[in-house]
Amino acid sequence: MPILRLKTNLRCKACVVKITPVFDAAAGITHWSADIDSPDKVLTVEGPEITRAQVENLLRPLDYEILAVLNDQPAPGEPGESAGDKPTTYYPLFLVLAYLAGGSLLLEAGMIHTGGAWNSMRLMRHFMAGFFLIFSFFKLLNLQAFADAYEGYDIVARRWPFWGMLYPWVELGLGVSYLAHFLPVATYAITLLVMSVSSIGVVQTVLARRTIRCACLGTVFNLPMSTVTIVEDLLMVAMAAGMLWMTWG
Repeated sequence: MPILRLKTNLRCKACVVKITPVFDAAAGITHWSADIDSPDKVLTVEGPEITRAQVENLLRPLDYEILAVLNDQPAPGEPGESAGDKPTTYYPLFLVLAYLAGGSLLLEAGMIHTGGAWNSMRLMRHFMAGFFLIFSFFKLLNLQAFADAYEGYDIVARRWPFWGMLYPWVELGLGVSYLAHFLPVATYAITLLVMSVSSIGVVQTVLARRTIRCACLGTVFNLPMSTVTIVEDLLMVAMAAGMLWMTWG
């Protein structure tokens, strides 16, 4: 059964008391709970065809609102699992990174086979190009769902939700720039800035022991937010910094 986990502006127990009769009487809601002790004031709502719009219609007259969706659920009438029912696994992330590493090494081996020399900068550039192109692809499959999930933990998207809609396009632009070797110094610098800022929200989430979904591969997979996500982000930060240092050195 679909389950919605929603970041709200509920503040205290009085807020929960205020919404209780409304949610208890609402048709289509089989179970709900509010965690006002969590940083996101998470409202969890379960129902056979529950949607964000339905919950918003219940909250709005009470002067409360949904700030972000922390998971997704199948659209009404469509088959599928809720995000809470999907198995939590790092397998898609590891598989993508393995393909990227293997493809980059094969490209470099091809360069050597045709008479070229090993070039670490070129190897990292190919890896970064593939990383941003693939990761932006998965985010753009459902841009709104990604933006809602990203707003739940990114420090910029939390303040300016439009950043969540823009971020995959920034990744796409970076991927194209790495592939075309276009304005390399600017590309490395933008990567360093964007990935460093993105890492802050990930680190904060992991340190706070919040169990939420990582949106690094969009919302297609149920990837858990953990130290693996931190390593992934910091790896990109380190590679961008290394490429800047190698360029200027």
